[in-house]
Amino acid sequence: MLKFNIIAFTHHNIGVEEIGKFHIEGEQIIDIMNHLKSQMNIEEMMYVSTCNRVEFVFVTQQDVDASFITHFLNEFNEDWDQNHISKLLEAHKHWNGINAVNHLIEVACSLDSMVIGEREIITQLKDSFEFARKSDISGDTIRLVMKQVIETAKRVYTQTDIATKPVSVVSLAYQQLLQKGLDINTRVLIVGAGVTNTNMGRFLIDHGYANFTVFNRSLGNAKLLAEMLKGEAKTLEDLHNYSEGFDLLVTCTASTEPVITTELYSKLLAGDKSKKIVIDLAVPADIDSDVIEQNDVDYISIEFLKSISDSNLALRKRELIKVRQIIYEAVEEFKELFKLRQIEIKMRSIPERVKEIRSTAMNEVFSKDLEQLDEHSREVLEKILNYMEKKYVSVPMIAAKEMFSEKNTA
Repeated sequence: MLKFNIIAFTHHNIGVEEIGKFHIEGEQIIDIMNHLKSQMNIEEMMYVSTCNRVEFVFVTQQDVDASFITHFLNEFNEDWDQNHISKLLEAHKHWNGINAVNHLIEVACSLDSMVIGEREIITQLKDSFEFARKSDISGDTIRLVMKQVIETAKRVYTQTDIATKPVSVVSLAYQQLLQKGLDINTRVLIVGAGVTNTNMGRFLIDHGYANFTVFNRSLGNAKLLAEMLKGEAKTLEDLHNYSEGFDLLVTCTASTEPVITTELYSKLLAGDKSKKIVIDLAVPADIDSDVIEQNDVDYISIEFLKSISDSNLALRKRELIKVRQIIYEAVEEFKELFKLRQIEIKMRSIPERVKEIRSTAMNEVFSKDLEQLDEHSREVLEKILNYMEKKYVSVPMIAAKEMFSEKNTA
């Protein structure tokens, strides 16, 4: 088990921009991982890359010390200078043996994520393993570890409430919208084309909304989001001349001052006095407080959403005791599974050895005696030997499993 290692760089110790420098895709992954295997005497590998972490999972007989990791990083990217590699060496995390297994399970259960309970990581790990398996980069040890990792994560997500209540302000905002009973023909104005509004737009279009107008400081980014939403793109300046009305306003910009003033809001209404839904996801707020006070609006603020998010996150944290108990049990179980697997591997030679003994017995030791048997007797003997051969091969494995079973129930 000591051969199993993980070298990781995460949002805990380096910035997202630095993590991005580790990102590789497709065939490049295969080439680089195979290169590392050959240069570093690594037997198996799996490469995990997300927006906030990169993890190298591998099996090697080598001592994974500072010298090994320096060499590893040099081989991963030969263009990195020694100053950069020295900084990475200070920031890296290394786990070995059963501690590495425990870490990978915690990652799959989102305990090491930016937001506890966000279960996207389990899919990312499964995809990384499938890629490594199909590319012949990984092997039996990583297969055994990942089987336990995925099964444990599924137990955590089904037997605890760690992921039951959303904490993303975007998903919470959409949940609030669902309660309003909006028609899918709702006229939606989206102000700002950053990540937050892009995610909000995905929620809306996935649920059938189709009438979008996107405003952004940069027209290019507005067009990118509008293309995804099959809507119209405009600049922020165009807001002042917009007169087609709206039913839902979603805003999230990086402005330090309110973008939607009372004067601008009045223009956007275009004479329509019906109640509107306004979602402000910006910090600081994009919508002037006077707009909310002076108009008939159903207002969903970032403060309101964050209060729900904090409450849900607190609930998730209360589930940590249950989660850690499941992980502890899974790690202890894995220790026994790994030992049993090593016995299975060592016993692989038994079938061939039994066949060799049988061949020697029939062709050398008892060859003259067999010549005295008639055809029927030889057939019966063959059947007996075939039966005994199959049963004999299974006996050691059954005994080993019974031994572990007795040990675990003692």
